[in-house]
Amino acid sequence: MIRLLPVLALLLAGCAGAGPGRGSPDDRPTVVSLNPCTDAILAEVAEPGQLLAISHYSKDPRASSMSAEDAARVPATGGTVEEVLALDPDVVVASTFIAPATRAALEDLGLRVVTFGGTADVASSIAQIRELAALLSNPEKGEVLVKRIELALSEVADTAKPVEAALWQPGGIVPGEASLVSDILQRTGFASYSAARGMAQADYLSLEQVVADPPQVLLVAGSEAGQRHPVLDSIDGMARADFDTRLIYCGGPTIIRAARRLKTIRDTVS
Repeated sequence: MIRLLPVLALLLAGCAGAGPGRGSPDDRPTVVSLNPCTDAILAEVAEPGQLLAISHYSKDPRASSMSAEDAARVPATGGTVEEVLALDPDVVVASTFIAPATRAALEDLGLRVVTFGGTADVASSIAQIRELAALLSNPEKGEVLVKRIELALSEVADTAKPVEAALWQPGGIVPGEASLVSDILQRTGFASYSAARGMAQADYLSLEQVVADPPQVLLVAGSEAGQRHPVLDSIDGMARADFDTRLIYCGGPTIIRAARRLKTIRDTVS
């Protein structure tokens, strides 16, 4: 770390006067996000000039929880200390999985690092939105997003008899009940196939089990050979639908898109 300091000092000196500097135009805190799930939330709750950069993951249409248009409006970083320092943010928002050495380097150089993990349900995602909005001194913008989510969920709520669904994720695994996507499934009128069979988070669902004991609806979110096997076309009484993997892992505005997609599927199979 000591050897890095002279290099980083030179980097900062070279960027002086060229970078955005600390403080947005109205002196609200500026932020760099290294977490693809917080990228999308921060883009919604930040005022112009506050969100200096998002993670490079959000620039990849296959992995981003943001629309391509929204992601294109904000620069991205690869998450290196040098890139973040060049932007000189007030706050760095990262995943709880940030490398300890990276976090230590950022903090040693005077940057505040705040970490956020995944959310287990809609309520915890809403709490995370409010925390991020408060971090940027924009609580009212957080409430706008919260109300959009609550309205979307109220519009897709289904009180009819639940339809049993299995969510077949990448790698052939199923979600646990303490997961955001499971909460959204329940809110949109689905009952968990995997929970009813005693399966837990990341348990493997084989093609053979699906054939022998099919759910009413199979939501396919993976691309393994078994998940695309022709035999799935011949299972009587089982509906099948694709479910975008980008709707599984992140909360915030992604909840709205996930709920609407599940509602469309629910209406179709009903």
